[in-house]
Amino acid sequence: MSNKININTLIDEAKFTPFHWGVLFWCLMIIIFDGYDLVIYGVALPLLMQEWALNTVQAGLLASTALFGMMFGAMSFGTLSDKIGRKKTIMICVTLFSGFTFLGAFASNPTEFGILRFLAGLGIGGVMPNVVALMTEYAPKRIRSTLVALMFSGYAIGGMSSALLGAWLVPQFGWKIMFLLAGAPLLLLPVIWMFLPESLMYLTAKNETEKSRGIIQKIAPQLSIQQGTQFVLNDVLKGDEAPLKALFQQGRSFSTFMFWIAFFMCLLMVYALGSWLPKLMIQAGYSLGASMIFLFALNIGGMIGAIGGGALADRFHIKKVLTIMFLCGAAALILLGFNSPQFVLYSLIAVAGAATIGSQILLYTFVAQYYPTTVRSTGMGWASGIGRIGAIVGPVLTGALLTMNLPHQMNFFAIAIPGVIAALAIFMVNLKASVDAKALTASNANNNSVAQKSIQ
Repeated sequence: MSNKININTLIDEAKFTPFHWGVLFWCLMIIIFDGYDLVIYGVALPLLMQEWALNTVQAGLLASTALFGMMFGAMSFGTLSDKIGRKKTIMICVTLFSGFTFLGAFASNPTEFGILRFLAGLGIGGVMPNVVALMTEYAPKRIRSTLVALMFSGYAIGGMSSALLGAWLVPQFGWKIMFLLAGAPLLLLPVIWMFLPESLMYLTAKNETEKSRGIIQKIAPQLSIQQGTQFVLNDVLKGDEAPLKALFQQGRSFSTFMFWIAFFMCLLMVYALGSWLPKLMIQAGYSLGASMIFLFALNIGGMIGAIGGGALADRFHIKKVLTIMFLCGAAALILLGFNSPQFVLYSLIAVAGAATIGSQILLYTFVAQYYPTTVRSTGMGWASGIGRIGAIVGPVLTGALLTMNLPHQMNFFAIAIPGVIAALAIFMVNLKASVDAKALTASNANNNSVAQKSIQ
């Protein structure tokens, strides 16, 4: 037993090193690119509607093409990652979303544009569960929620960059400039491949001993690894060998469905606001430039909500934090329908961003910590994929609401209802079935004590 080191315990107990900074940085950069590519449609939407003479329902359907791609991408690449590794899957996804978003600038009609957005959506949806899984599998346990939320705040940074660049560049150069800039990550692919590490847990499961040894020395430089030392993981419970089937075993079935409902409702709100907030504010009497700034405020709130919520989740339980955030977001959206001073208006939009974009990020964190390593990407991929149905419904439903010429208050009230449902779903998640709540086997306990002694 003295020649065994438990990788799970090693990572859980590790100090934060420059290696962790590197993982955080590259995952953050990838999510920034991903967030930029996702929000780009909301920036271009008013001009696309004018150029191609689209009504609100058609524009909503066009927005949903990327979301269909994201649904299939999240499910397929999430499951694929558990088989071929996080790193290879992430590289494939970055190539897809960056390349096809870039080609979107050359679309001459809505059909071509929709096909390209669908293909880009495969990568946008596929990369999210994989960078969250990778960051989760390297983050020390005591700051895991904070690090994952900090990394995923790149989604909001990307959205803010898209909104600010849109307000600055689109009036002068048109909507195509935004899509041309989206090709920049393609130039960074060789660098990402060089510096982004593969999941240590994946390498250990595949018996890649030398690669594992090199990473372990970076995580725990003080650890002396003897020749012939065996790297082991927590025992895989019976039934968890098949990732998709495992989502409904070990008492996880009900909670899996609750996660799916929460993702559905949360993403419905995120994409309803991301696609239509500028248009909603234009209808309320604000200019195009001012409406872009509202989109910026939404993403600022998302970033603050993700980081602040992550810090709270490490101090309290993430379940309680998420439930309260969803309820606060629903209240803020309802209040947005009423006339308010500009400062209050921006504050409410920021709270709505914190409770939608921020909560989406924390949902990934919750799911990543709920499922064991062997099914982590699959669990996140399927929750995200089912949630994409809500993302598809969101823009279409909001577009349909706008055609009904309802009072301004009713539009925001309708978007707020899913927040209450999401809060209830998270409240009903059964924590007893989570991987953190399960007692380790006797062999794992022995391995843990060895790893802890080695670290000390």
